[in-house]
Amino acid sequence: MPALDHATDWSGVGVHQLRLDLALALRAAHHHGLSEGVCNHFSVSLPDGSDRFLINPRGLAWDEIGANDIVMVNKDGDKLAGNHEVESTAMFIHAAVHRIARKACVLHTHMPYSTSLTLIDDRALDTTLSQNAMRFHGRVAVDDNYNGLALDASEGERIAHAMNGADVVFLANHGVVVCGERMDYAFDDLYYLERACQVQMIAMASGQRLMPVNADVAAKVAAQMNEERLQSTLFFESLRRRLKEPK
Repeated sequence: MPALDHATDWSGVGVHQLRLDLALALRAAHHHGLSEGVCNHFSVSLPDGSDRFLINPRGLAWDEIGANDIVMVNKDGDKLAGNHEVESTAMFIHAAVHRIARKACVLHTHMPYSTSLTLIDDRALDTTLSQNAMRFHGRVAVDDNYNGLALDASEGERIAHAMNGADVVFLANHGVVVCGERMDYAFDDLYYLERACQVQMIAMASGQRLMPVNADVAAKVAAQMNEERLQSTLFFESLRRRLKEPK
């Protein structure tokens, strides 16, 4: 097992806080009905420029995960620290998105409403509909090629390249990946992405004509909402108060 350097010591303050935040995001996702069994993964890269990142372990439901359950790995899937193993499909997707798309936080889920939109022609959220959807205007990409489970590096690499700078990628017939530079921002986007997809699916089910806004208006709202992210931090901290670390 490769040695850890001082800057990224497993028990260091910075890494420990990342472990706490990652575990909290997982429990919060479960709390809001965004998890699926013991599948799917969240990860966050270490801020030292290395190829290492933290990820949730194999076999634990998200609501039972605490900071001590988080695992540190490198881009090759080698476990560097932690008490559990990591699922191979997680490595193929997350390692590629961290390495190629250069995203710090990578949240992959099969959330029901977001995933539902990957099954229809447009494959993604319409960012000119609800106000919650508009925050994602200009930030969404689609990977239109589903080839089965991500059991080799090529799947993750294709997903990472399909992002092309976007923060959110809808994976055809599969799910979504939501990325961000900070865990509070990334989780807030994950939560509101699912809410926006839910509202769109409800509106579509009415059978009536949808009423989008002008793309310029959607772009304006996106800029307004993404210029000031205090609300994202406040939401995450409220979750920290309510969803305590497992004992």
